[in-house]
Amino acid sequence: MSPSTNTPPHDIVKEGGATAFSAVHPDILESHILTRLDGPTLASASCASSTLHSLSHQDHLWSTICHSTWPSTSAPRLRRLVCIFPGVGPRSFFANAFPLSTPDPTTVTTPVASTLSPRTQEIISAVDIHYRDKLIFTKVQETETVTGWFRCSPFRIDLLDPKDVIPTPAQHPNGDDTCTALNDDLTLSWILIDPQRKQAMNLSSYKPVSVQRHWLSGEVQVRFGSILAGGTKGLVQVGIVVTCGGSEGGEMQVKEVSLEVEDMDGMHLNGGESLVILQRALEGQRGKGGDRVEEGRRRYGRYLEMKKERKERKMRAEGRLDMLCVVLGVSLFAALLFFVCCR
Repeated sequence: MSPSTNTPPHDIVKEGGATAFSAVHPDILESHILTRLDGPTLASASCASSTLHSLSHQDHLWSTICHSTWPSTSAPRLRRLVCIFPGVGPRSFFANAFPLSTPDPTTVTTPVASTLSPRTQEIISAVDIHYRDKLIFTKVQETETVTGWFRCSPFRIDLLDPKDVIPTPAQHPNGDDTCTALNDDLTLSWILIDPQRKQAMNLSSYKPVSVQRHWLSGEVQVRFGSILAGGTKGLVQVGIVVTCGGSEGGEMQVKEVSLEVEDMDGMHLNGGESLVILQRALEGQRGKGGDRVEEGRRRYGRYLEMKKERKERKMRAEGRLDMLCVVLGVSLFAALLFFVCCR
């Protein structure tokens, strides 16, 4: 009996009759497999073989991933910016905007650069908020950085006008248990972009680092953020606060989305100071993106511990100074009394 004409060649058959990976046509890999991967998975797949390495560097794959991961990057200006990022365009943008900065500023003292590039004239914020993986808010906001008002005023970016609210499919939290659920259900991305130098970084912890409910108003403040090296100011916190209230029907509404930078003493930095710190972070290195949620929360917890220790040291120093003043005052009074008695 003649062999079957449907039997594949031996060099593309593995044990058990499975087709070898090298036998899959590149067009099938690119259009039916690689398009289903997210950014970190696609980056890992590119290391598996030379074929995957070549296919996974296609700009259209990374453009699609950027726009699906961060819908705000679909805005016309950001589309153009993403495509011309130094290196490999969209792939370079993803490598900058997805992971946390490195090294961890709470464990490693990063030397302050002696020189700093000229200040950028504008920064762009690309913000996306999801609730249970469903997009509820996206916005691109441009902020000028050259006026004296920006440099001297407290640095703050507000994405909503006072009368604006964002409806959500969630019920407004009415207890600690429902507030805790927001730790996993709500995600936020805040990509800061320097359009002049084609640099980007994500200032968000992706998932909340804390959720607090105001005892009187009932509003819930969901905090995201990142910890950066602040040079002579030590560590600084880039705090992103999402304030949520309830509607008449009981649904949760987002009333405020804002970003501020504060030092370890709780003082809000002005625009000029904040811009220097943010520029250094933009020019710094990035991690690999693994466990960014846990790593972000760990850094925030460590920051709070260091902030508490700093406050305690300051209180002890002030206590010693107060005691010294009391001793000095008593000594002067005793000396004066002795002088009067001896006359």
